[in-house]
Amino acid sequence: MKRRADYSAVHFRKAAAASLVLCAALALNACSSSDGKEEASDDSPTVTQSPTASATADPKETAKKEAVAAYGAYWQEMEKLYADRTGKSTHLDQYAASAALKNAEADAKSTHERGLINTGEVAVTGQRVTKVDTSGRISNATLSSCLDISRWQTVNAKTKKPVSLPDNRLTKYVIVSTVEKYPGGWRVTRDDPQGKSC
Repeated sequence: MKRRADYSAVHFRKAAAASLVLCAALALNACSSSDGKEEASDDSPTVTQSPTASATADPKETAKKEAVAAYGAYWQEMEKLYADRTGKSTHLDQYAASAALKNAEADAKSTHERGLINTGEVAVTGQRVTKVDTSGRISNATLSSCLDISRWQTVNAKTKKPVSLPDNRLTKYVIVSTVEKYPGGWRVTRDDPQGKSC
């Protein structure tokens, strides 16, 4: 009888242990499948890892990526500027400063005063950072890009009909730009067409 009792006790302990493991597994599944708040806390190790990753990132590489992204955003805002005669829907000063901002606003104003707008889109391709400096007070980068304005049409603001432009004008050309990091983010400060096709 004693051997049978020992067997029963061992069997009971094993069953109890298995039940505890199963309950724990079910509890974990219940926690993870409950709502987004629990999942966010489960993901917290990933969030705590990111500052370490950014701290070890090369400042120059980070600056390059940010400058390229800022230049793309600048041209998206330029499309809005030239398409809107009122200028109310644009915030170019969030993407440009200095000479680039002054020149763009003056040119857009001149275009609008002639009863014209630009529609369509500008494609910025082949971007490469030729110079980057993160050591000074203001980080800056020099970019070389291919600007494609072949799908950016100058049209009559009222009729929306395209206006005739010189046949020999460049619609894909090299442009060299300076982008600087301001307190509010990166800004294009110079945008110089090079007069050669790409």
